[in-house]
Amino acid sequence: MTWKTYNDLGEESESSPRLYSYKGVNTKMNESILIVDDEREIADLLEVYLSNDGYTVHKFYNGTDALRCVATEKIDLALLDVMLPDIDGLQICRKIRERYFYPIIMLTAKVEDTDKIMGLTIGADDYITKPFNPLEVIARVKTQLRRYMRYNSVSVQQNGPVTEYDIRGLVINKVSHRCVLYGKEISLTPIEFSILYYLCEHQGSVVSSEELFEAVWGEKFLDNNNTVMAHIGRLREKLHEPPRKPKFVKTVWGVGYTIE
Repeated sequence: MTWKTYNDLGEESESSPRLYSYKGVNTKMNESILIVDDEREIADLLEVYLSNDGYTVHKFYNGTDALRCVATEKIDLALLDVMLPDIDGLQICRKIRERYFYPIIMLTAKVEDTDKIMGLTIGADDYITKPFNPLEVIARVKTQLRRYMRYNSVSVQQNGPVTEYDIRGLVINKVSHRCVLYGKEISLTPIEFSILYYLCEHQGSVVSSEELFEAVWGEKFLDNNNTVMAHIGRLREKLHEPPRKPKFVKTVWGVGYTIE
């Protein structure tokens, strides 16, 4: 199997393989990551990237050894391949959920929604489809760990206002007015920032152009107003979104825009 390398924006690079760590992020971590994948090149690649970013890694090529590790070691997050030679990743996920609540990210070559729904139903927190960008895996690991630590911290004020959103490596903070994608700060205009923040506030819901315009510009929306569409286009460019399959700001034709 051939693996591509990527630059700091997650774009393919022709240069020789390198290791990456996020700028401005403290990489001195104590979190332990469980990797279970029978494709050795994938498991080894993830181990290198995660170790380089400061994590302790427990790597296994089969489910039996992985379950022994789960029973004896402190694990903070699990990366589980769905298809394994002995015990599949879904069964491992089920076993983990019998006793533990740390994040679980499934790795799969399947793209059917039914497989994803099954994994999420039995307790998985996220899905990553192969082949993947290693930087995206790191970003999702960080996102899931931050959420887990935040929700389990006794110092969190349960009813306090939300000022930051972290969506699969896209972090936007209203107080600092900063937007970071995979650890690299993205320069947004005030309008672009407001559009993105509003969509993040309504993650999972479809926001119409009319609602978005009136919320961001504070003016009455007029028919045939392409202002929102133009700004969404520029925003996607800055987020390095693939035109046909954007990962963040998606169009629901005839309805509006959404961030899932």
